[in-house]
Amino acid sequence: MTLRHVHAVAIALVVVGGLSLMRIDSSAAAAKSFAKAPPAKLVASSSGRREIAVFAGGCFWGVEGVFEHVRGVVSAASGYAGGTAGTARYETVSTGTTGHAEAVKVVFDPSQVSYADLLQIYFSVVADPTTLNRQGPDTGSQYRTALFPTSAAQANVARAYIAQLTAQRVFSRPIVTKIESSKPFYPAEAYHQNFMTRHPDYPYIVFNDRPKVEALKRIFPSNYRG
Repeated sequence: MTLRHVHAVAIALVVVGGLSLMRIDSSAAAAKSFAKAPPAKLVASSSGRREIAVFAGGCFWGVEGVFEHVRGVVSAASGYAGGTAGTARYETVSTGTTGHAEAVKVVFDPSQVSYADLLQIYFSVVADPTTLNRQGPDTGSQYRTALFPTSAAQANVARAYIAQLTAQRVFSRPIVTKIESSKPFYPAEAYHQNFMTRHPDYPYIVFNDRPKVEALKRIFPSNYRG
């Protein structure tokens, strides 16, 4: 089986769990500029308990890889959100017809990092919220940017933050990131989990995802965890 993240320049092939994983990579992503979005004006009060947030921002390898380096994040897992259990398989999601987006479930300690903080990081270094059904070299609705709030408080903060970024004209183009209704999160196949950690020199990671982690470290030093 080949992965369907179609890129532009060099082809790399590795075998993981007996499966051939192909990525076609573009160095253009490495040159992406990152800018710190302003902090959210609305921050939900902390319950003191661990919370779950779900983010879709293109290929889940990089989204997971960034959030794993955020102080206060307990765990991050790659998976699928937006569709049904019967279609939550990589080869099916990759057709772009299932309603699923590649997504990451983030478990975090709100006493160390708030949902508003995670949103600021997401809009600064994780995803480009102005490209519709595309992130970097990956195209299709499964690579859309979307937020899946797991509580009314999260939904309120997300709506307010997108409105704030729009009013302040933080981005030169309109934000197309959608706030989607909370639906079950389905974990991705084992070979996708912790991919950046297990394959740090994989070309797709080097060109497209490592720059995001480096930007996190540079722009959010107090939130960065090595």
